[in-house]
Amino acid sequence: MTIVARIFLVIFAYFLACIAASAILTIGTLTPEWDDLVAAGFNSTTAWIVILVGASAIAAIAMVPSLLLIALTEGFGWRSILVYGVLGAGLALVLSYGLDFAGYVGDPDSFLVREREVLAASGIVGGSVYWLIAGRAAGSWQR
Repeated sequence: MTIVARIFLVIFAYFLACIAASAILTIGTLTPEWDDLVAAGFNSTTAWIVILVGASAIAAIAMVPSLLLIALTEGFGWRSILVYGVLGAGLALVLSYGLDFAGYVGDPDSFLVREREVLAASGIVGGSVYWLIAGRAAGSWQR
């Protein structure tokens, strides 16, 4: 019975991590234009809709790689928040750019540099939220 409860906890934590990552991605991407958006009628309801649509896209795109990383961390019993933060940032960057990071090196003032920072931050937050809910007890079902 513990394994079934653990699976449900992992799924719940994954979806909350996707919502947190989407919130950071939305806020980080829209921050430079926030005043213009508010003046145009962008309110909190619209922001939550954007966050939830983004969370569903993140959940769909990252499902298979995330489940592989979750299986890895559960199997080895890794419980460090640093592991989840690094794995989250790495997964966000690899999924957004592929494995060709050299093709995206550009001017330090370009938008791509800011985009990479926001993507890495959203991955770190997503991994940290997952750790907070399910990762702290990774591998506990093996006992």
